[in-house]
Amino acid sequence: MSGMRDWTGGRFHYAWIAVAVTFLVMLTTAAIRAAPSVMMVPLEREFGWSRSAISLALSINLALFGLMGPFAAAAMLRFGLRRTVLCALALLAGSVALSTLMRSNWQLQLLWGVMVGCATGATAMTLGASVVNRWFVHHRGLAMGLLTASSATGQLVFLPLMAWLTGQHGWRGTVWLIAGCIVCVFPLAWLLLPERPASIGLRPLGEPENAPPPAAVHHNPIVIAFGALQTASRSGDFWLLFGSFFVCGASTNGYIGTHFIAMCGDYGLTPVRGASLLAAMGMFDLLGTTLSGWLSDRFAPQALLFVYYGLRGLALLYLPHAFGLEYFYGLPLFTLFYGLDWVATVPPTVKLTTGVFGSEQAPVVFGWIVAGHQLGAAFAALGAGMLRNSLGSYTVATMISGALCLLAAALVLRIRIERHRPVQV
Repeated sequence: MSGMRDWTGGRFHYAWIAVAVTFLVMLTTAAIRAAPSVMMVPLEREFGWSRSAISLALSINLALFGLMGPFAAAAMLRFGLRRTVLCALALLAGSVALSTLMRSNWQLQLLWGVMVGCATGATAMTLGASVVNRWFVHHRGLAMGLLTASSATGQLVFLPLMAWLTGQHGWRGTVWLIAGCIVCVFPLAWLLLPERPASIGLRPLGEPENAPPPAAVHHNPIVIAFGALQTASRSGDFWLLFGSFFVCGASTNGYIGTHFIAMCGDYGLTPVRGASLLAAMGMFDLLGTTLSGWLSDRFAPQALLFVYYGLRGLALLYLPHAFGLEYFYGLPLFTLFYGLDWVATVPPTVKLTTGVFGSEQAPVVFGWIVAGHQLGAAFAALGAGMLRNSLGSYTVATMISGALCLLAAALVLRIRIERHRPVQV
């Protein structure tokens, strides 16, 4: 790492190398989390599992992905960021590869529900918030926007390929692809991701020379995580952030991310076509989320969240009609507006969390907010599957998702960055 630090010294801050490595880790995580959307129908056909049974595994995955966030952030404080990430990547590679041997539904619940869900909790948004708060004082919004966009890029790069592989070689071809990607990312994280800037003799980007070093943390990660929750839960801002992010997860990962390809099948579109539309959303979200990070450094985050949730809600209310329209006014129009807004909510939410709870402890608190995001995703993944089974279409689920977004747009305007309250850990 010192050699890379010396090489970047006269060109740019090593913080951008840390962002690039984290981007690749989060991109691979995004590919893993997108895979079930192309595997759902093939699993249903091969094993005879119901849509509800498969949705249950994905619901467990989404819930644990969120619930592990604060504990992963606490483990990064206590045991180290690199060690936590490397352990999570090793668990991901093993559990994904083992899923090629599964024959029973309980194995799907264990591998893709429990193990993948727990491991991805340490390699996604909480990791991004931890890296940004350790490495940046200036340009935090831009850095978080770039890292958040990795989930969109994961869809853009992997979804059409995974859909094609699944069609040509079955769902196991997709599983081996993403397992191989994890194996490739592991040495990059090991070799190029320092624990902190101080580990290679640097300060965070933009930090003053007289700033005190971060305090050492010696508590158990469980104590850290629940201590943060106990203090944060006394703030009304925390619950507004938690609730709005619940809706964010319900309307993105949980609903569209999980069920959109199957929804397209209900209207006669092929899995490759559905995956291509999701990939296009990812392309637009790469632009939208990066721009959102830039805007978060310049404008009030509450106003940005109001616009994002409002536009997402309107897009979802339009979706059932989009399938019946041709040319640009149908699915392409939905793809454009929904894609620009897919996870654009993350940079302003991170900024609000840091403003209230401070840069050192914000990742743990944000981990709990991400838990709300993923509980919402789990709620939508399971609920939409059950509504589809009972009603024969996704229309009611889409209407509920759009209405929740409009409610969230109103709630975020009540968030106020109060005087900094340190979170005791």
